[in-house]
Amino acid sequence: MNMKKIILLSSIVALLSACGGSGNGELIGVQNRAIWNPTDPYGMVFIPQGSFNMGPSDQDVPFANVSQAKTVSVGAFYMDETEITNNEYRQFTSWVRDSLAHIILGEAGIEGHLIEEDKFGNFIDPARINWSTRIRWDDQEVREILEEEMYLPEHERLDGRREFDTRKYIYKYQVLDINAAAVKSKREGDATGKRDRSEFLSTVELNIFPDTLTWTHDYSYSFNDPYTKGYFFHPAFDDYPVVGVNWKQATAFSNWRTKMMNSFLRKIKQPTLPEFRLPTESEWEYASRGGLDASPYPWGGPYTRNIKGCFLANFKPLRGNYVADGGLKTIKTASYNPNGYGLYDMSGNVSEWTSNAYDESAFSYSHDMNMDRHYNAEEDDHAVLKRKSIRGGSWKDIAYFIQNGTRTFEYQDTAKSYVGFRNVVDFLGRDKKDFQ
Repeated sequence: MNMKKIILLSSIVALLSACGGSGNGELIGVQNRAIWNPTDPYGMVFIPQGSFNMGPSDQDVPFANVSQAKTVSVGAFYMDETEITNNEYRQFTSWVRDSLAHIILGEAGIEGHLIEEDKFGNFIDPARINWSTRIRWDDQEVREILEEEMYLPEHERLDGRREFDTRKYIYKYQVLDINAAAVKSKREGDATGKRDRSEFLSTVELNIFPDTLTWTHDYSYSFNDPYTKGYFFHPAFDDYPVVGVNWKQATAFSNWRTKMMNSFLRKIKQPTLPEFRLPTESEWEYASRGGLDASPYPWGGPYTRNIKGCFLANFKPLRGNYVADGGLKTIKTASYNPNGYGLYDMSGNVSEWTSNAYDESAFSYSHDMNMDRHYNAEEDDHAVLKRKSIRGGSWKDIAYFIQNGTRTFEYQDTAKSYVGFRNVVDFLGRDKKDFQ
């Protein structure tokens, strides 16, 4: 009898497999789907979903118009445990440099640098690059081809030293504006899907090299030449947070990081990750609090020192004694203890870009679920519309600006020596426990 049951069950399984997932008329879903087993992206920590009181943790009379309080709920996500470092951002600039070299050499007829066509007969950039081919930088023929295209002209060279022209480090990518598409769909009542999607596609093209001169032009009558000349280039600063990167460049980095990760995942036939992106203001503040609601600082508070009298962040303490906390300017990431979620430097060191446009009254009208005040400012927009929220305070700021709830801004096309960034990635689902 048991053997008959086994044979019957085997027959049913075979029949279901042969029917293309029809399930003999039963609803069984599409079969043989890839299994999604989320793992923490390298260098990121998991931030669980939750609700918190967003805004100042104490009465803030002078800034009452921009520091309102509001209960906000946030979905789960991953966040970089530290700010993006010089060496991590250098991986981006090196990739852009090498992609330019591959294309120039390939178009000059040097074998192996370009994949001639894709399966549709189209030239694709940078997908047409054959990354397995090594660039022979010291080869005489290669040097001659790249000389004019990638290096500083002779009259701009210091002591005749041959250097890359970083003004040519241009990164190009496409953006699909789903917000604009959603608004138009709602307004027109169009559920047919017949609209041309290219209407919502735009191409972004920009120079992605950090502005190393920020260390000089941010401060008058202050000697910062060693940082201008070496901060992004010298290995001594590899683990320091990258600065001199504006909001547009930070967004471009996030796009590149997404492409690199998902290109690898597709190659090994694994499900792709959501996009790396800048955090929203609500995500940033929720993560900064580390599970301590209504606390002024990531470590709790209300003080900026621990029980031994040591400062707990890199900022401008006392009456301007920059070195009292152990650092004159920026310092290595993760030099202080992490908060409750395992995040370092959420207060001080460098301020951090968020994805949100800055509006003093944003708390009044933004949604209380995943609050997100977003606006893509155009070049000819008024400067007020180009303000982006930055959070966390920096090495040059007093204690007020390193509090969890303090809001301020910089302009999206402006780089500063005290502003960096970190990325987040959406967690697909409710909680990690659902997949264990």
